[in-house]
Amino acid sequence: MAMLEAVLTPRGPYRLGLVVRSGAWTAELADGTVSHAWQRTDGRVVVRAAGEEQLELARFMLALDDDTAEFHRRFASDPLVGPSARALTGWRPLRLPTVAHATLRAVCGQLVESWRARRIERAVLRRCGRAVATQQALARLAPAELRACELSAGRAATLTRLCRSTDLEGLRSRPGQAVCARLLHERGIGPWSVGVIALEGLGRYDRALVGDLGLIKLVSSLRGRWVEAWETAEVLEPYREWQGLAGEMLLLGWTRGLVPGADPDVARRTRLRARRAA
Repeated sequence: MAMLEAVLTPRGPYRLGLVVRSGAWTAELADGTVSHAWQRTDGRVVVRAAGEEQLELARFMLALDDDTAEFHRRFASDPLVGPSARALTGWRPLRLPTVAHATLRAVCGQLVESWRARRIERAVLRRCGRAVATQQALARLAPAELRACELSAGRAATLTRLCRSTDLEGLRSRPGQAVCARLLHERGIGPWSVGVIALEGLGRYDRALVGDLGLIKLVSSLRGRWVEAWETAEVLEPYREWQGLAGEMLLLGWTRGLVPGADPDVARRTRLRARRAA
């Protein structure tokens, strides 16, 4: 198949090598085609895709048009996220090709460790018979089939209801605040799930992964005690419209030792004490 190639200039600072270790990005799309991208030494990004529509989707997934310079400028001196904002300038979270896949990931990841969430997600994708979840494929699955993939009955019901009653892909063209408010009214969808859908499905930075286990561990290490989920929202609230990006950057910065005062050993000890006290 002949591929369309375009050389694109990202808006604002952009370093694909911070996102993809190899420096080369490859993603399968919902139509079965595969897109590729890599960054040239002049900063521009070469994207290869099957056609114009796939090229535009790759552009969205790579977040090439989302200038994050304001975030780095405003928070470079911030005592918490500042070191990460300075060291990781040009890093942007990647997006998924469909909102339906982001919804699947959001439901699979509720209240479980990330490794288990990805195992459940892969099991559902195998049931769908594809590498990328579409709303149509998910809607065809009965709740019993989803439960066979280790989803609880409640989460299976939530995913089935959303895929059968809501135009998930149409959410990208609707006002962001209205979409997030609409999702929060869904039974079984909370702030963390909305954060996943916003970041990975809608490409929004103003919704954080409130209550994310990684963020709970990070904040616990800073406060010296096991914190509640709502306390992660409290920590991220000062970043306002950038709180989704701030949360992701803090998690990445923590793995690189860039968050002042955050010690993984303290996080482990506080969690152990919390478990013993339960």
